Amino acid sequence: MHRLWLIFAQAVTISVAGLFAFHTLQPLWFAQPQAPAENRGSMVQEAAPGMAEPAEDEHRTDGYRRAAQRAMPSVVHIFTSQEVKTPRNPFLNDPFFRHFFGDRAEMQPQRRQGLGSGVIVNGDGYILTNNHVIADADDIEVATQDGRKYKARIVGGDPDSDLAVVRVDLESGTHLSAVVFAPPESLRIGDVVLAIGNPFGVGQTVTHGIVSALGRSHLGINTFENFIQTDAAINPGNSGGALVDARGHLVGINTAIYSQSGGSMGIGFAIPVSLAKTIMEQIIQTGTVTRGWIGVEVQEITPELAESFKLPNTEGALIAGVMRGGPADLAGIRPGDVLLAVAGTRITDPQSMLEQIASQTPGQKAVIQIRRDGREGSVAVLIARRPKPRPE
Repeated sequence: MHRLWLIFAQAVTISVAGLFAFHTLQPLWFAQPQAPAENRGSMVQEAAPGMAEPAEDEHRTDGYRRAAQRAMPSVVHIFTSQEVKTPRNPFLNDPFFRHFFGDRAEMQPQRRQGLGSGVIVNGDGYILTNNHVIADADDIEVATQDGRKYKARIVGGDPDSDLAVVRVDLESGTHLSAVVFAPPESLRIGDVVLAIGNPFGVGQTVTHGIVSALGRSHLGINTFENFIQTDAAINPGNSGGALVDARGHLVGINTAIYSQSGGSMGIGFAIPVSLAKTIMEQIIQTGTVTRGWIGVEVQEITPELAESFKLPNTEGALIAGVMRGGPADLAGIRPGDVLLAVAGTRITDPQSMLEQIASQTPGQKAVIQIRRDGREGSVAVLIARRPKPRPE
């Protein structure tokens, strides 16, 4: 009996040891051989064509490279020069001085250099820029992104909106890369924008930011203001350059900056494409811009003025002066009247009044609603053509 129990115990011990060894060594017996570490990547790449890859986010892979590459060939550098008359040295009026130094002391004419940017809007050579970039210039040179240089001539300018068009004469069969205009009113606050231009003359540069605000006015920059505000860096030399969206489509013309140092402080202003396109088309067709005018001077209605004139609110524009013999004078409008509406469009302030009058067609009558002595009425005014600004 004892012998049988000993044999049983030994058999159980051997079986347990066998099971332990089997479970311990099983992973090594059935494991698949693995490639060396340096070859593992190539195995994944070989398997990838048969697998569905996740969709790539364009902005994650290449930022806004495509938008910049699409718009940059349409942005040019503009170099201008102007002969400046220097004041005559008072010593030259002295015969004694002239006896010793003669006419050699006469100061030679000097030329003032300027730089800016422009946007090609037509493959035939039309370029949109700021009026202040080319104003009074007697020599204009345009350089494209690929290094070609052309002499340019002014087609026309509009100081009231600070827009101008220049044109370069191209050889037969030669075309420039024109920009693509974004749909009007497509821009929203927070949209990504790129500013392209030639800041400080260093060469074509792209900066990145967002739309900070829309419809900025009352800045004292232009007569007609409706600016896009952006924090994309805009510096001297960017004027007239392109502000484009994330697709590379033109949304504005870079025009001005707010700065206390002369450099970018994150507040730049651009003329929206809707206004720029309208002005550009008029300049190309006629060489000038035609706006309506009635010959009045207006001012904002403050709460104090509203109380003084016993007005119910501050809406409208107060007529501060009327040009004698002008359209408003002939229609019977007087100082002290409050202009409430033009051709059915309500007026909220002097800027909106100016814009509505300017949008009227010269030679046609427009019904203007006014308030006088607490009573409202309307008069028909024959719209005249807005005079050109006097040179400073």
